[in-house]
Amino acid sequence: MICYIYRSIKKTEMYLYTLTRDDFSNIPEGLIKAFGTPEFSMVINLTKRDKLARVDIALVKQHLEKDGFYLQMPPTILNDQNFLTPEDD
Repeated sequence: MICYIYRSIKKTEMYLYTLTRDDFSNIPEGLIKAFGTPEFSMVINLTKRDKLARVDIALVKQHLEKDGFYLQMPPTILNDQNFLTPEDD
């Protein structure tokens, strides 16, 4: 299964996986609006892989077969402590 991956120009670390290159006709209009103009990143053969870096390869394949695309969201913030400001003394 060949897959084409596009990065979002609006949201850092958001990626769109498709089965066809440069054909976004099956992508919901609202998703494309939120995603922005897809910027081609890479092509990969999912058949020859056991895993992907940040997402479950089985989930990606399932969505590609069912919907024709998969949207990889940016990673969630695991530790809100990084965003707290120190208390004033």
